[in-house]
Amino acid sequence: MRKGEMTRAAILDVALDLASRDGLEGLTIGLLADRMNMSKSGVFAHFGSREDLQLEVLKLYHRRFEQEVFYPSIKEARGLPRLKTMFAHWVKRVSVEIASGCIYISGAVEYDDRPGPIREALVTMVGAWQGALLRATQQAIECGHLKADTDAQQLVYEMYGLILAVHHDARFLRIPGAVERATVGFNRLVESYQS
Repeated sequence: MRKGEMTRAAILDVALDLASRDGLEGLTIGLLADRMNMSKSGVFAHFGSREDLQLEVLKLYHRRFEQEVFYPSIKEARGLPRLKTMFAHWVKRVSVEIASGCIYISGAVEYDDRPGPIREALVTMVGAWQGALLRATQQAIECGHLKADTDAQQLVYEMYGLILAVHHDARFLRIPGAVERATVGFNRLVESYQS
């Protein structure tokens, strides 16, 4: 990478760290400039606007989520092995994010009723993940690993609920064992749908 690209990548890494902790709305050019020991105009030159910076942070977060959760999972056999691996990698990522925060979850709170490009990007990214979970669930049904009458959308909804509960209980309430409870809950959930 050239020096400008390296600087931009470094800025994005710090911006992602700040946004994970303070939310996308807490991310400012001034705060980022202070963290990077740069001028505001120096940071601004790499992005053009605060909204552009926020969108780039979202894209970086999404790429990392895919690399850590989605791509390793699709190496597993279709059906229940893949779905279980998706959930396991997802829980692992959330357990790491307990210390920092999940941009998908904090972004949903920040932008649930605020139209615009950031909300649209968040909706698209979360929708892509939910779509991947839905496809994996449907494949598990097609493979005969789950009952033929399984409501795939309901199963994905319940999986999502377990992840939100982990985030809430572990990060907000600081209840020990929340991650383990999610895994127990997922196993029980899958057993209830197995053929």
